[in-house]
Amino acid sequence: MSATTTKTTFALFFGNRGFFPASLMDSARKEMVEALTGMGYGYLILDAAATRHGAVETPAEGAVYAKFLKQHEGEFDGVILCLPNFGDENGALVALKNAGVPILVQAYPDDLDKMAPALRRDAFCGKLSVTDVFMQGGVKFTSLKPHTSAPGSKAFADQVDYFAKVCRVVKALKDLRIGTLGARVTPFKTVRIDEVTLQKHGITVESYDMSEIIDRVNKMGDSEAAYKQKAEVLKAYADFSCVPESGFGKLVKLGVVMDSIVADNGLDAVAVRCWMELQQQLGISPCVVMSEMNNRNIIAACEVDVGNAVVMHALSRASGKVAGCLDWNNNYADDDNKCILFHCGPIPADLMTAKGTVTSHAILEAGGGGCSSHGCNVGRIAPTPFTFSSMLTDSGRLKFYIGEGDFTADPIAEDFFGCAGVAHIPQLQDVLMHIVKFGHRHHVSVTPGKMMAPVREALVNYLGCDVTAPQEG
Repeated sequence: MSATTTKTTFALFFGNRGFFPASLMDSARKEMVEALTGMGYGYLILDAAATRHGAVETPAEGAVYAKFLKQHEGEFDGVILCLPNFGDENGALVALKNAGVPILVQAYPDDLDKMAPALRRDAFCGKLSVTDVFMQGGVKFTSLKPHTSAPGSKAFADQVDYFAKVCRVVKALKDLRIGTLGARVTPFKTVRIDEVTLQKHGITVESYDMSEIIDRVNKMGDSEAAYKQKAEVLKAYADFSCVPESGFGKLVKLGVVMDSIVADNGLDAVAVRCWMELQQQLGISPCVVMSEMNNRNIIAACEVDVGNAVVMHALSRASGKVAGCLDWNNNYADDDNKCILFHCGPIPADLMTAKGTVTSHAILEAGGGGCSSHGCNVGRIAPTPFTFSSMLTDSGRLKFYIGEGDFTADPIAEDFFGCAGVAHIPQLQDVLMHIVKFGHRHHVSVTPGKMMAPVREALVNYLGCDVTAPQEG
């Protein structure tokens, strides 16, 4: 699976309380740096001479640390608050009340053979004091099991992995820019979205007219460098042996235009009016172009589904892998916990069992009207654990549901059109009832891996969204 993110970087904070062993600070600074670099994360650390031991105890030292964060604003994704000893909650509050990023509270464990006054840490208790005052002061933070963990331990590594996912989701949804390529498809009122609500949550939607996109495709020459480069990319990406040369050329040009719109306007994602104008006027379906974009983690959602473009972006940043948008499409015989998830072909290749085959749009052709188009990327989704989610806007709120399942190796009929996978989802019927009851979309976004917990924490704790997990009852 393709990686999607640059290295997550943490600002390190060390809490101190003078009548506990301050000598523990020096070793903690070294151990924390070694642990994080060993896991592949970046770090920022206050100079040891900036305060006593490079740690924070007093409000004055907290102010020094707050200034340090301000000077490095934008360079770190989260703060790890490390308590080598009890720590002081008052200095921590001053230091981190305006951090503007997620905060992980970590406390060192005591060793049973080092409990004398000159050796004991009492960070177990100090963590409770810090979190108490953070709650009183409205400072959002993350605290994970077990309550104490040493930097070199597996428990700490697991906590940092979880926290990094939280940080990436929070960062991904702050100042997110989504482009709608074409207006919402008239028959699909299921993807209607409140752009004002999105804007209030820091998500900007920019709109681009499909007629302009089609015009740019029609005016593009085959000799342009961007055309030649995109043609090579697409030829290597999927099997176009069933596609006429004229259709392939138009798909290449559409890819160039869409990439240009993303780059020129600083977009993080697009939601595309994927039918019927492109089919009727250009004779193509954009699925394989969107698939290739999604495989580069330039999110492209179908049917102008802005809500699922948001979710795909969040999920892909959490997993560090690709994401796809699928239809809740078919039951799987009489198994209540299995279904077929499907779409015409925008699914990234990294989610598929093999390179896709680009075909005409069999469903639109079967519907009559003389519409024939090429661009659907047909294949199967590879077996893998996955996280799923979707989002809508309601009365000024962003409302998500989230869950986990597994794509299986169960067979699907050979003549099943598009890109599909059999999904085993525990309590699937409860999930479907939740979608029906609360008016969620017929689309669902997926990404590999089980990461419901960190995504939910990012959305609820740090971003103030409403999130339900129907599998939990």
